[in-house]
Amino acid sequence: MSSSHQKTVARRRVFYIPGYDPIHPRRYRELYRKEGAVQAAITGYDLTLKPAQASQHYGWQVEATIDGANVHADVEVLVWSDIVRDSMEASIPGTYLQLARTAWIYIASGALRRLMRLRKGPVIAALYPVGMLLGQACVAMLLWYLCWRVGGAVSGALGAWAGIALGAVAFAVVLRWFKAKDGKFFAYYLMHDYAYSAASKGAHPPALEERMQTFQSSIAAALTDDVDEVLVVGHSSGAHLAVSILSDLIRAGRVPANGPALGFLSLGQVVPMVSFLPDAYRLRADLQFLSARDELTWVDVTAPGDGCAFALCDPVSVSGVAPDDKRWPLVFSAAFTQTLSPERWQELRWRFFRLHFQYLCAFDRPKDYDYFQITAGPVTLADRYADRPPSKSLIDVPASKYTSVAA
Repeated sequence: MSSSHQKTVARRRVFYIPGYDPIHPRRYRELYRKEGAVQAAITGYDLTLKPAQASQHYGWQVEATIDGANVHADVEVLVWSDIVRDSMEASIPGTYLQLARTAWIYIASGALRRLMRLRKGPVIAALYPVGMLLGQACVAMLLWYLCWRVGGAVSGALGAWAGIALGAVAFAVVLRWFKAKDGKFFAYYLMHDYAYSAASKGAHPPALEERMQTFQSSIAAALTDDVDEVLVVGHSSGAHLAVSILSDLIRAGRVPANGPALGFLSLGQVVPMVSFLPDAYRLRADLQFLSARDELTWVDVTAPGDGCAFALCDPVSVSGVAPDDKRWPLVFSAAFTQTLSPERWQELRWRFFRLHFQYLCAFDRPKDYDYFQITAGPVTLADRYADRPPSKSLIDVPASKYTSVAA
């Protein structure tokens, strides 16, 4: 689309849907504030944050001057961290039971093997908590065994029994210590993450479905507001939630024909981890539906440097549900190795979880992806990427065993 036909954005509503994250949404405000200031200094524009007006959701206001245009953006986080926290309340034995159940579902369904064909990085990330939790159990078992053997060697049979008792206490203490330090290991956190979707074999849990309806109503209300664009950003697990929310929104006829432009930006998506599961009928149907709609523009951004995402995997096509009239998403790479300086890349390349959030951060060698210009700049998502081709390394070959969109 030529610049003469571009719609200039003066006001924007942004809805950010986070992934599986139990932390208070102020984390995203502070990340936006800090990284936005860095990106503005690098690229040469003005960006300031102000407190949000009264809202149903947690958010903030952005005032930006980019390319000579003044833009106001209201950013809101669609919070489901309380649901995440509730799902993480499993005990230590309960978490190991989740491990066994989740591993069985992915292996027995064939999903794990097919996911490996797409990208090994996110599958290794999924296997990490399994290996880490089993390793922690082995350390605890080894300590229990040493207590038993030492007790037996010192005091015979009576000492052996005392050693067994002491070892049992040590076993429990070690496992509790590992859980208390999970902020460093992320084993319990990631295990709960993968177990959450696997527990229902890809179906959305009822509590999440109810929350998604609330999110849909908030977006629908914004589409009747006096703004130029409504932008929905889904990060990580939030991407596939956004797919279903927007599909329901369009099916319900809640996108006005003459309303604001509607954009959907999916970042670091892990859609196949859910859509490849046997009972993910709703998600597969929504992927198929949304990919052919003209009510919105859907852009999907990942990067091979993000080992936690299915980089450059078209979530519709690899799930085996692409319709003949498929339009979306436009899939391209944020190209971390090119958009980050060699020094910055060396600093971040082994910080896997930090890289999974890089899409929301500043780039010191930015190309055509700039999160802050997308969310607070004067150009709609549709116009910004109207002439952008998909990345050449796009993966769009169907890989899922399960492709049914109806139970």
